[in-house]
Order: sequence, then structure tokens, then C-alpha cells
Amino acid sequence: MSKKKKFRMIDAILLVICVVFVAEAAAPVAAIGNSQYFWWILLMLIFLLPYGLISSELGTTYDGEGGLYDWVRKAFGSRMGSRASWYYWINFPLWMASLAVVFPDMITLITGAEIGTIPALLIELAFIWIIVFISFYPVSDSVWILNGAAVIKVFLALLLGGLGIYVALTQGVANEITVSSILPSFDLDSLSYVSVILFNMLGFEVICTLSGDMENPSKQIPKAIIIGGLVIAGIYMFSAFGIGVAIPTADISTSSGLVDAIILMTNEPTGLLVKVSAVLFLLTLFGNMISWSLGVNSVASYAAKNGDMPKVFKHESKKNQMPTGAALMNGIVASVVVLIAPIIPNQDLFWSFFALNLVMFLLSYIPIFPAFLKLRKIDPDTPRPFKVKGSDLFLKILALCPMVVIIVSLIFTAVPLSFDSATLEATLPITIGAVIFIIIGEFICRQNKGEVTMEEQNENT
Repeated sequence: MSKKKKFRMIDAILLVICVVFVAEAAAPVAAIGNSQYFWWILLMLIFLLPYGLISSELGTTYDGEGGLYDWVRKAFGSRMGSRASWYYWINFPLWMASLAVVFPDMITLITGAEIGTIPALLIELAFIWIIVFISFYPVSDSVWILNGAAVIKVFLALLLGGLGIYVALTQGVANEITVSSILPSFDLDSLSYVSVILFNMLGFEVICTLSGDMENPSKQIPKAIIIGGLVIAGIYMFSAFGIGVAIPTADISTSSGLVDAIILMTNEPTGLLVKVSAVLFLLTLFGNMISWSLGVNSVASYAAKNGDMPKVFKHESKKNQMPTGAALMNGIVASVVVLIAPIIPNQDLFWSFFALNLVMFLLSYIPIFPAFLKLRKIDPDTPRPFKVKGSDLFLKILALCPMVVIIVSLIFTAVPLSFDSATLEATLPITIGAVIFIIIGEFICRQNKGEVTMEEQNENT
């Protein structure tokens, strides 16, 4: 039997970049205006840093394939773990659908050929099921795809930032940078974009679910998170600055993407640079989906084995033990979403699907931070290869900051805070979709086996 391939340190760092860094999300955030710089820096300090530290401790202490589900279940029991695993899983097929609907437009941009509704649906379905097929195989078999996607993402972000600076130097700064323009207005529009910035910072726990593919997870996980996090923070700021100085804020919207930003900078919708960027962008979508599917499927499968997700999710390949049940469910749900998309009236499909995926995704993260505090209390004797230093007060603040940020961003993304027709049309579908999936999650979590928490296990022994 051949020896299973293992992640090297550089592979682990590139995996973090591939998972966490979402190159195409820099442009929508720029729609905030110059206050994006304030939000990037603030959220790096009060969200990215504590989230990275907490994920490093939990991921190296409880390094099984259950990831965030396992952390939450150990702290708060089976039902809360079931909720977390459901929210975490359902976001993925919704996200896959949101990217699938972008694919035909990118092909039209590259080739110049108009694509009808049926061919577009076939392209979207092909994208979805290629991802499903690749996720039938171990992550180590796909490491070249993940590494390649990470390198392409960094290149595109540097291109975006460098091109923006060049445009600003040769044609003038599009948005004058002043102290007053950098300070946030705290209006509904700008606050609704905070969740998009958060999305750009999530995913550290995915690398924890792949510890079995690493040479030395207790060392590789924290180093990869710290180094990868620093690289990602720097690249985000550089690309955000390039977009901000080159493109007027009024020309950018939530549906704008990386390629749209390059078109606006070059003013050549069919230029060679735009087409090459579009091809590279499509390649990064495969890297995004493959890296996330491997982590999400592992969590869903692990939860199903504990009775906290439907039984279909625990089906595995007899050949390599990959969670094929979860992968197939990804494909089925994403396919249903793209098939009903054409009958949804007057909606920005990418933003509608993406925002709904974002809401479910953020919900799964809320219990991680109190779980960190509770596991310190009820399970202090388990060795922690990486342990966050600080007093009890510091640790409470460290956990509270990202949790509060998530709750606030959820309110501004999923709750209609004004009742004009434009707001209701944009927000109500997200609200209704989130409520439906929460109800389904509640039904699932009440079917579980009711396993006891680690605290109850400790009391029993």
C-alpha cells in the first residue's frame, strides 16, 4: 500500500490562503467608499485576530475531522452542535449556486458568444457537479489545484491593486482620501457591507478538519493560520486600496466583482487583460469550492455519525472513506437552486444567493467563541499545543468581540431595517430564506440522540 501524501508547511499556508482569501469579494466591499479602510483595519483587529487565535487553540486541541461542530458539541451538547453543523453545511451549496450563476456571464465575456438560458443552466450544473466529483477524493490528491488557486488569487489581487495605483497616478485619484471620508457614516448601506468583509475573513477552521492530511498538525495549524492570516490581511488592503483610488464609489455595487473592477479601470470590456483575468478568476472559483467542500463535507459527515445530521450525510466511499453522501447533497441542493433561479423575478441572483449563504454561514460561527471559553473551564486538563495567553478578562473580551461583530452584521444583512420598497425587495427574500433554513435546522437538531456535553461526562466520571 502506497504511503498517503501529507501536507507540507507551504501546502498548509497556501491552503489557508485558498480557503480564506476570496479575491472576488474585494470589489463589492469597495462600494462602501473610503470608509472601507476603516472597516478593514477595525475588523482585522477585533475579528480576524481573535478568531485566528481561538481557531488555532481549538483546532490543535481538538484536531478531529469534526471541526467547529466538534468544538460546539463538546461545550454545549448535541443539539447546539447539530445547529452549528447544519448552518455550516447549508451555506456551502448556496454559495456554490451563487458562483455557478456567474459562470455563464464570464464565459460570454471571454468568448463574446451570447449564451441562452438552457446552455447557461447546463454550464452552471457542470460547474457544480465537477466540484462534487473532485470532492470524492482526498484533499492531498487535489493539493496542486488548491496551491494553484492560492497563487492565482494572490496574483489577481496584486494585479488589481497595482493596476488601480497605476490608473490613479496616470488619470487622477477617483475618490479623494480625507480623514472625514475614511471615518464610517454608520448608515444602513455601509453597515450592510460589514458581513461581506467578515466573509472574507472566515475559514481558518477548515484547515483544522484536514489535520489528518498534515505531517505535524499541532505545529502546522497555528503557523499556517498566523502566516496565512498576515499575508491575507496585507493583500486585502492592497487590492482594496487599488480599487478605491481608481474607481468612483458610485460605479461599484454589491454585484461588482474582480473582473468588473478591471473593466472599469481599463475601460476595455473585451481587452486581453480582462479576458485573461476572467479565465484566471474562473479557475479560482474551482479552488474555492474544492477547498471548502472538503472541510464542510467532513463536518457534516462527522455530525451525521454522531446522529446530529441526517443519515445520508454519513455515507462514505468504501475505497477512500471520503464523505460522498455530503458531497452528493451539495450537488443536489445547489442544482435545485440554480434550476429555480430563472423563475425568480427581478433579483440580482448572485447577491441574493450569496447573502443567504452568508447569513447561514455566520450563524454557524456564533457558538464557537463561547465554546472556547467554556472548554477552557470544563476541560482544562486536555493538552493545548497552542494556547492563547492572557487573563480571564482578556479571554472573555477576545471571545466577545468577534461574536458581537457577527450578530450585528447578521442584523444588518438579514433584517429589513427600513420599509421602503427597494429595501424590502432586496432583504425580504434573504430573511424568508434564512427563516426557512433555521426551521429545517431546528427540526433536524431535535431528531438527534441527545448526547451529553463534555461537562456532563466529566460530572458523571
